[in-house]
Amino acid sequence: MAEAPVEPGLAPLLAAACRAHGAAFGGAAVVLAAWAPGRVNLIGEHTDYNGGFVLPMALQLGTVLVGSPTQDGTISILTTSAEADEPHRVQFPAPRQGSPLSPGQPRWANYIKGVIQHYRGGPVPGFNAVIASDIPLGGGLSSSAALEVATYTFLQQLCPDDGDLVAKALACQKAEHTFASMPCGIMDQFISVMGKEGHALLIDCRSLDTVLVPLTDASLAVLITNSNVRHTLTGMARSRLGEEVYRRARHVVGEIARTAQAAKALQDRDYRTFGRLMVESHNSLSSACRGVLRKASQASVPGGAGMRQPITDDYEVSCPELDELVAAALEVNGVYGSRMTGGGFGGCTVTLLEAGAAERAQHYIQEKYSGTATFYLTKPASGAKVLPL
Repeated sequence: MAEAPVEPGLAPLLAAACRAHGAAFGGAAVVLAAWAPGRVNLIGEHTDYNGGFVLPMALQLGTVLVGSPTQDGTISILTTSAEADEPHRVQFPAPRQGSPLSPGQPRWANYIKGVIQHYRGGPVPGFNAVIASDIPLGGGLSSSAALEVATYTFLQQLCPDDGDLVAKALACQKAEHTFASMPCGIMDQFISVMGKEGHALLIDCRSLDTVLVPLTDASLAVLITNSNVRHTLTGMARSRLGEEVYRRARHVVGEIARTAQAAKALQDRDYRTFGRLMVESHNSLSSACRGVLRKASQASVPGGAGMRQPITDDYEVSCPELDELVAAALEVNGVYGSRMTGGGFGGCTVTLLEAGAAERAQHYIQEKYSGTATFYLTKPASGAKVLPL
């Protein structure tokens, strides 16, 4: 795998990881480094594990894994994340035939163990490594997939596989299923592996076919707003009987159609239509017909998002904080559309808007929001890569 130049925004993260490696492992030099991005899903929520369409883009936020091989057959890994569960350093023997790895504590290490166990090259030797990330944990921006894909990309340097990108993404997904007990769809791993700078990626999660959708218009901006309410995917939208099952299915069918329409609108640079579809998506995901969201959705938003959108509450995975952020964004002139993104129950919103309105939108949203928001103004980034040292 070819090395990519280190982008200015990534350099501090890489430098911090290298310093931590030296401190943790007796001054040993880093010889291998890999990076993988998080993602934001522009539209297509809770459709990937239902075999539908999704439209994510890779972020400039990501996870770095740096390290060096050892000769003793032991794997030792340190995370620099203060938010990770303790301990922050783990050590275990490299897997061998008849002696596989198994999940355990701390939980963050299971993502790495799963990738090592399901790695398609090998055998995996012992190594020391440090993980550093600037993706907010629990924000719905796929920090777990970034960790998995960064680990796999690191292993490709230690003991190369055949380089099959689809198989790489599937192995990372399998790691999350079997070691983290999270039955996720393929979207997060796919975009972290296959993202392309300046493009979103339309993924058919049934066939695994992909289409790159250009997102290079300099007049356009993508704003991610973190509610700073931690999301969880456990117990997510569990249907029971009758009408509730019908509404869950109605969301999935409608969201698949919206995502296909949105990809076409983006290709045509029809941002008003894209924004309208974003709002329809959020309304379908909303947890209740809250007055604040209903008011914003029925308003005539100057940016084109508000066109008296119906609130259907089909999937019920939003929360008051996300609805509040979306409602505030839709009141800003120059905003095309806004919606919750990720699993729900907290995390982030994503807003498509005119680039010239970005600063004004951030000030207004923060002013209206009852909590404290964090903003990321971003553009589509590349997928996983090897970093030069």
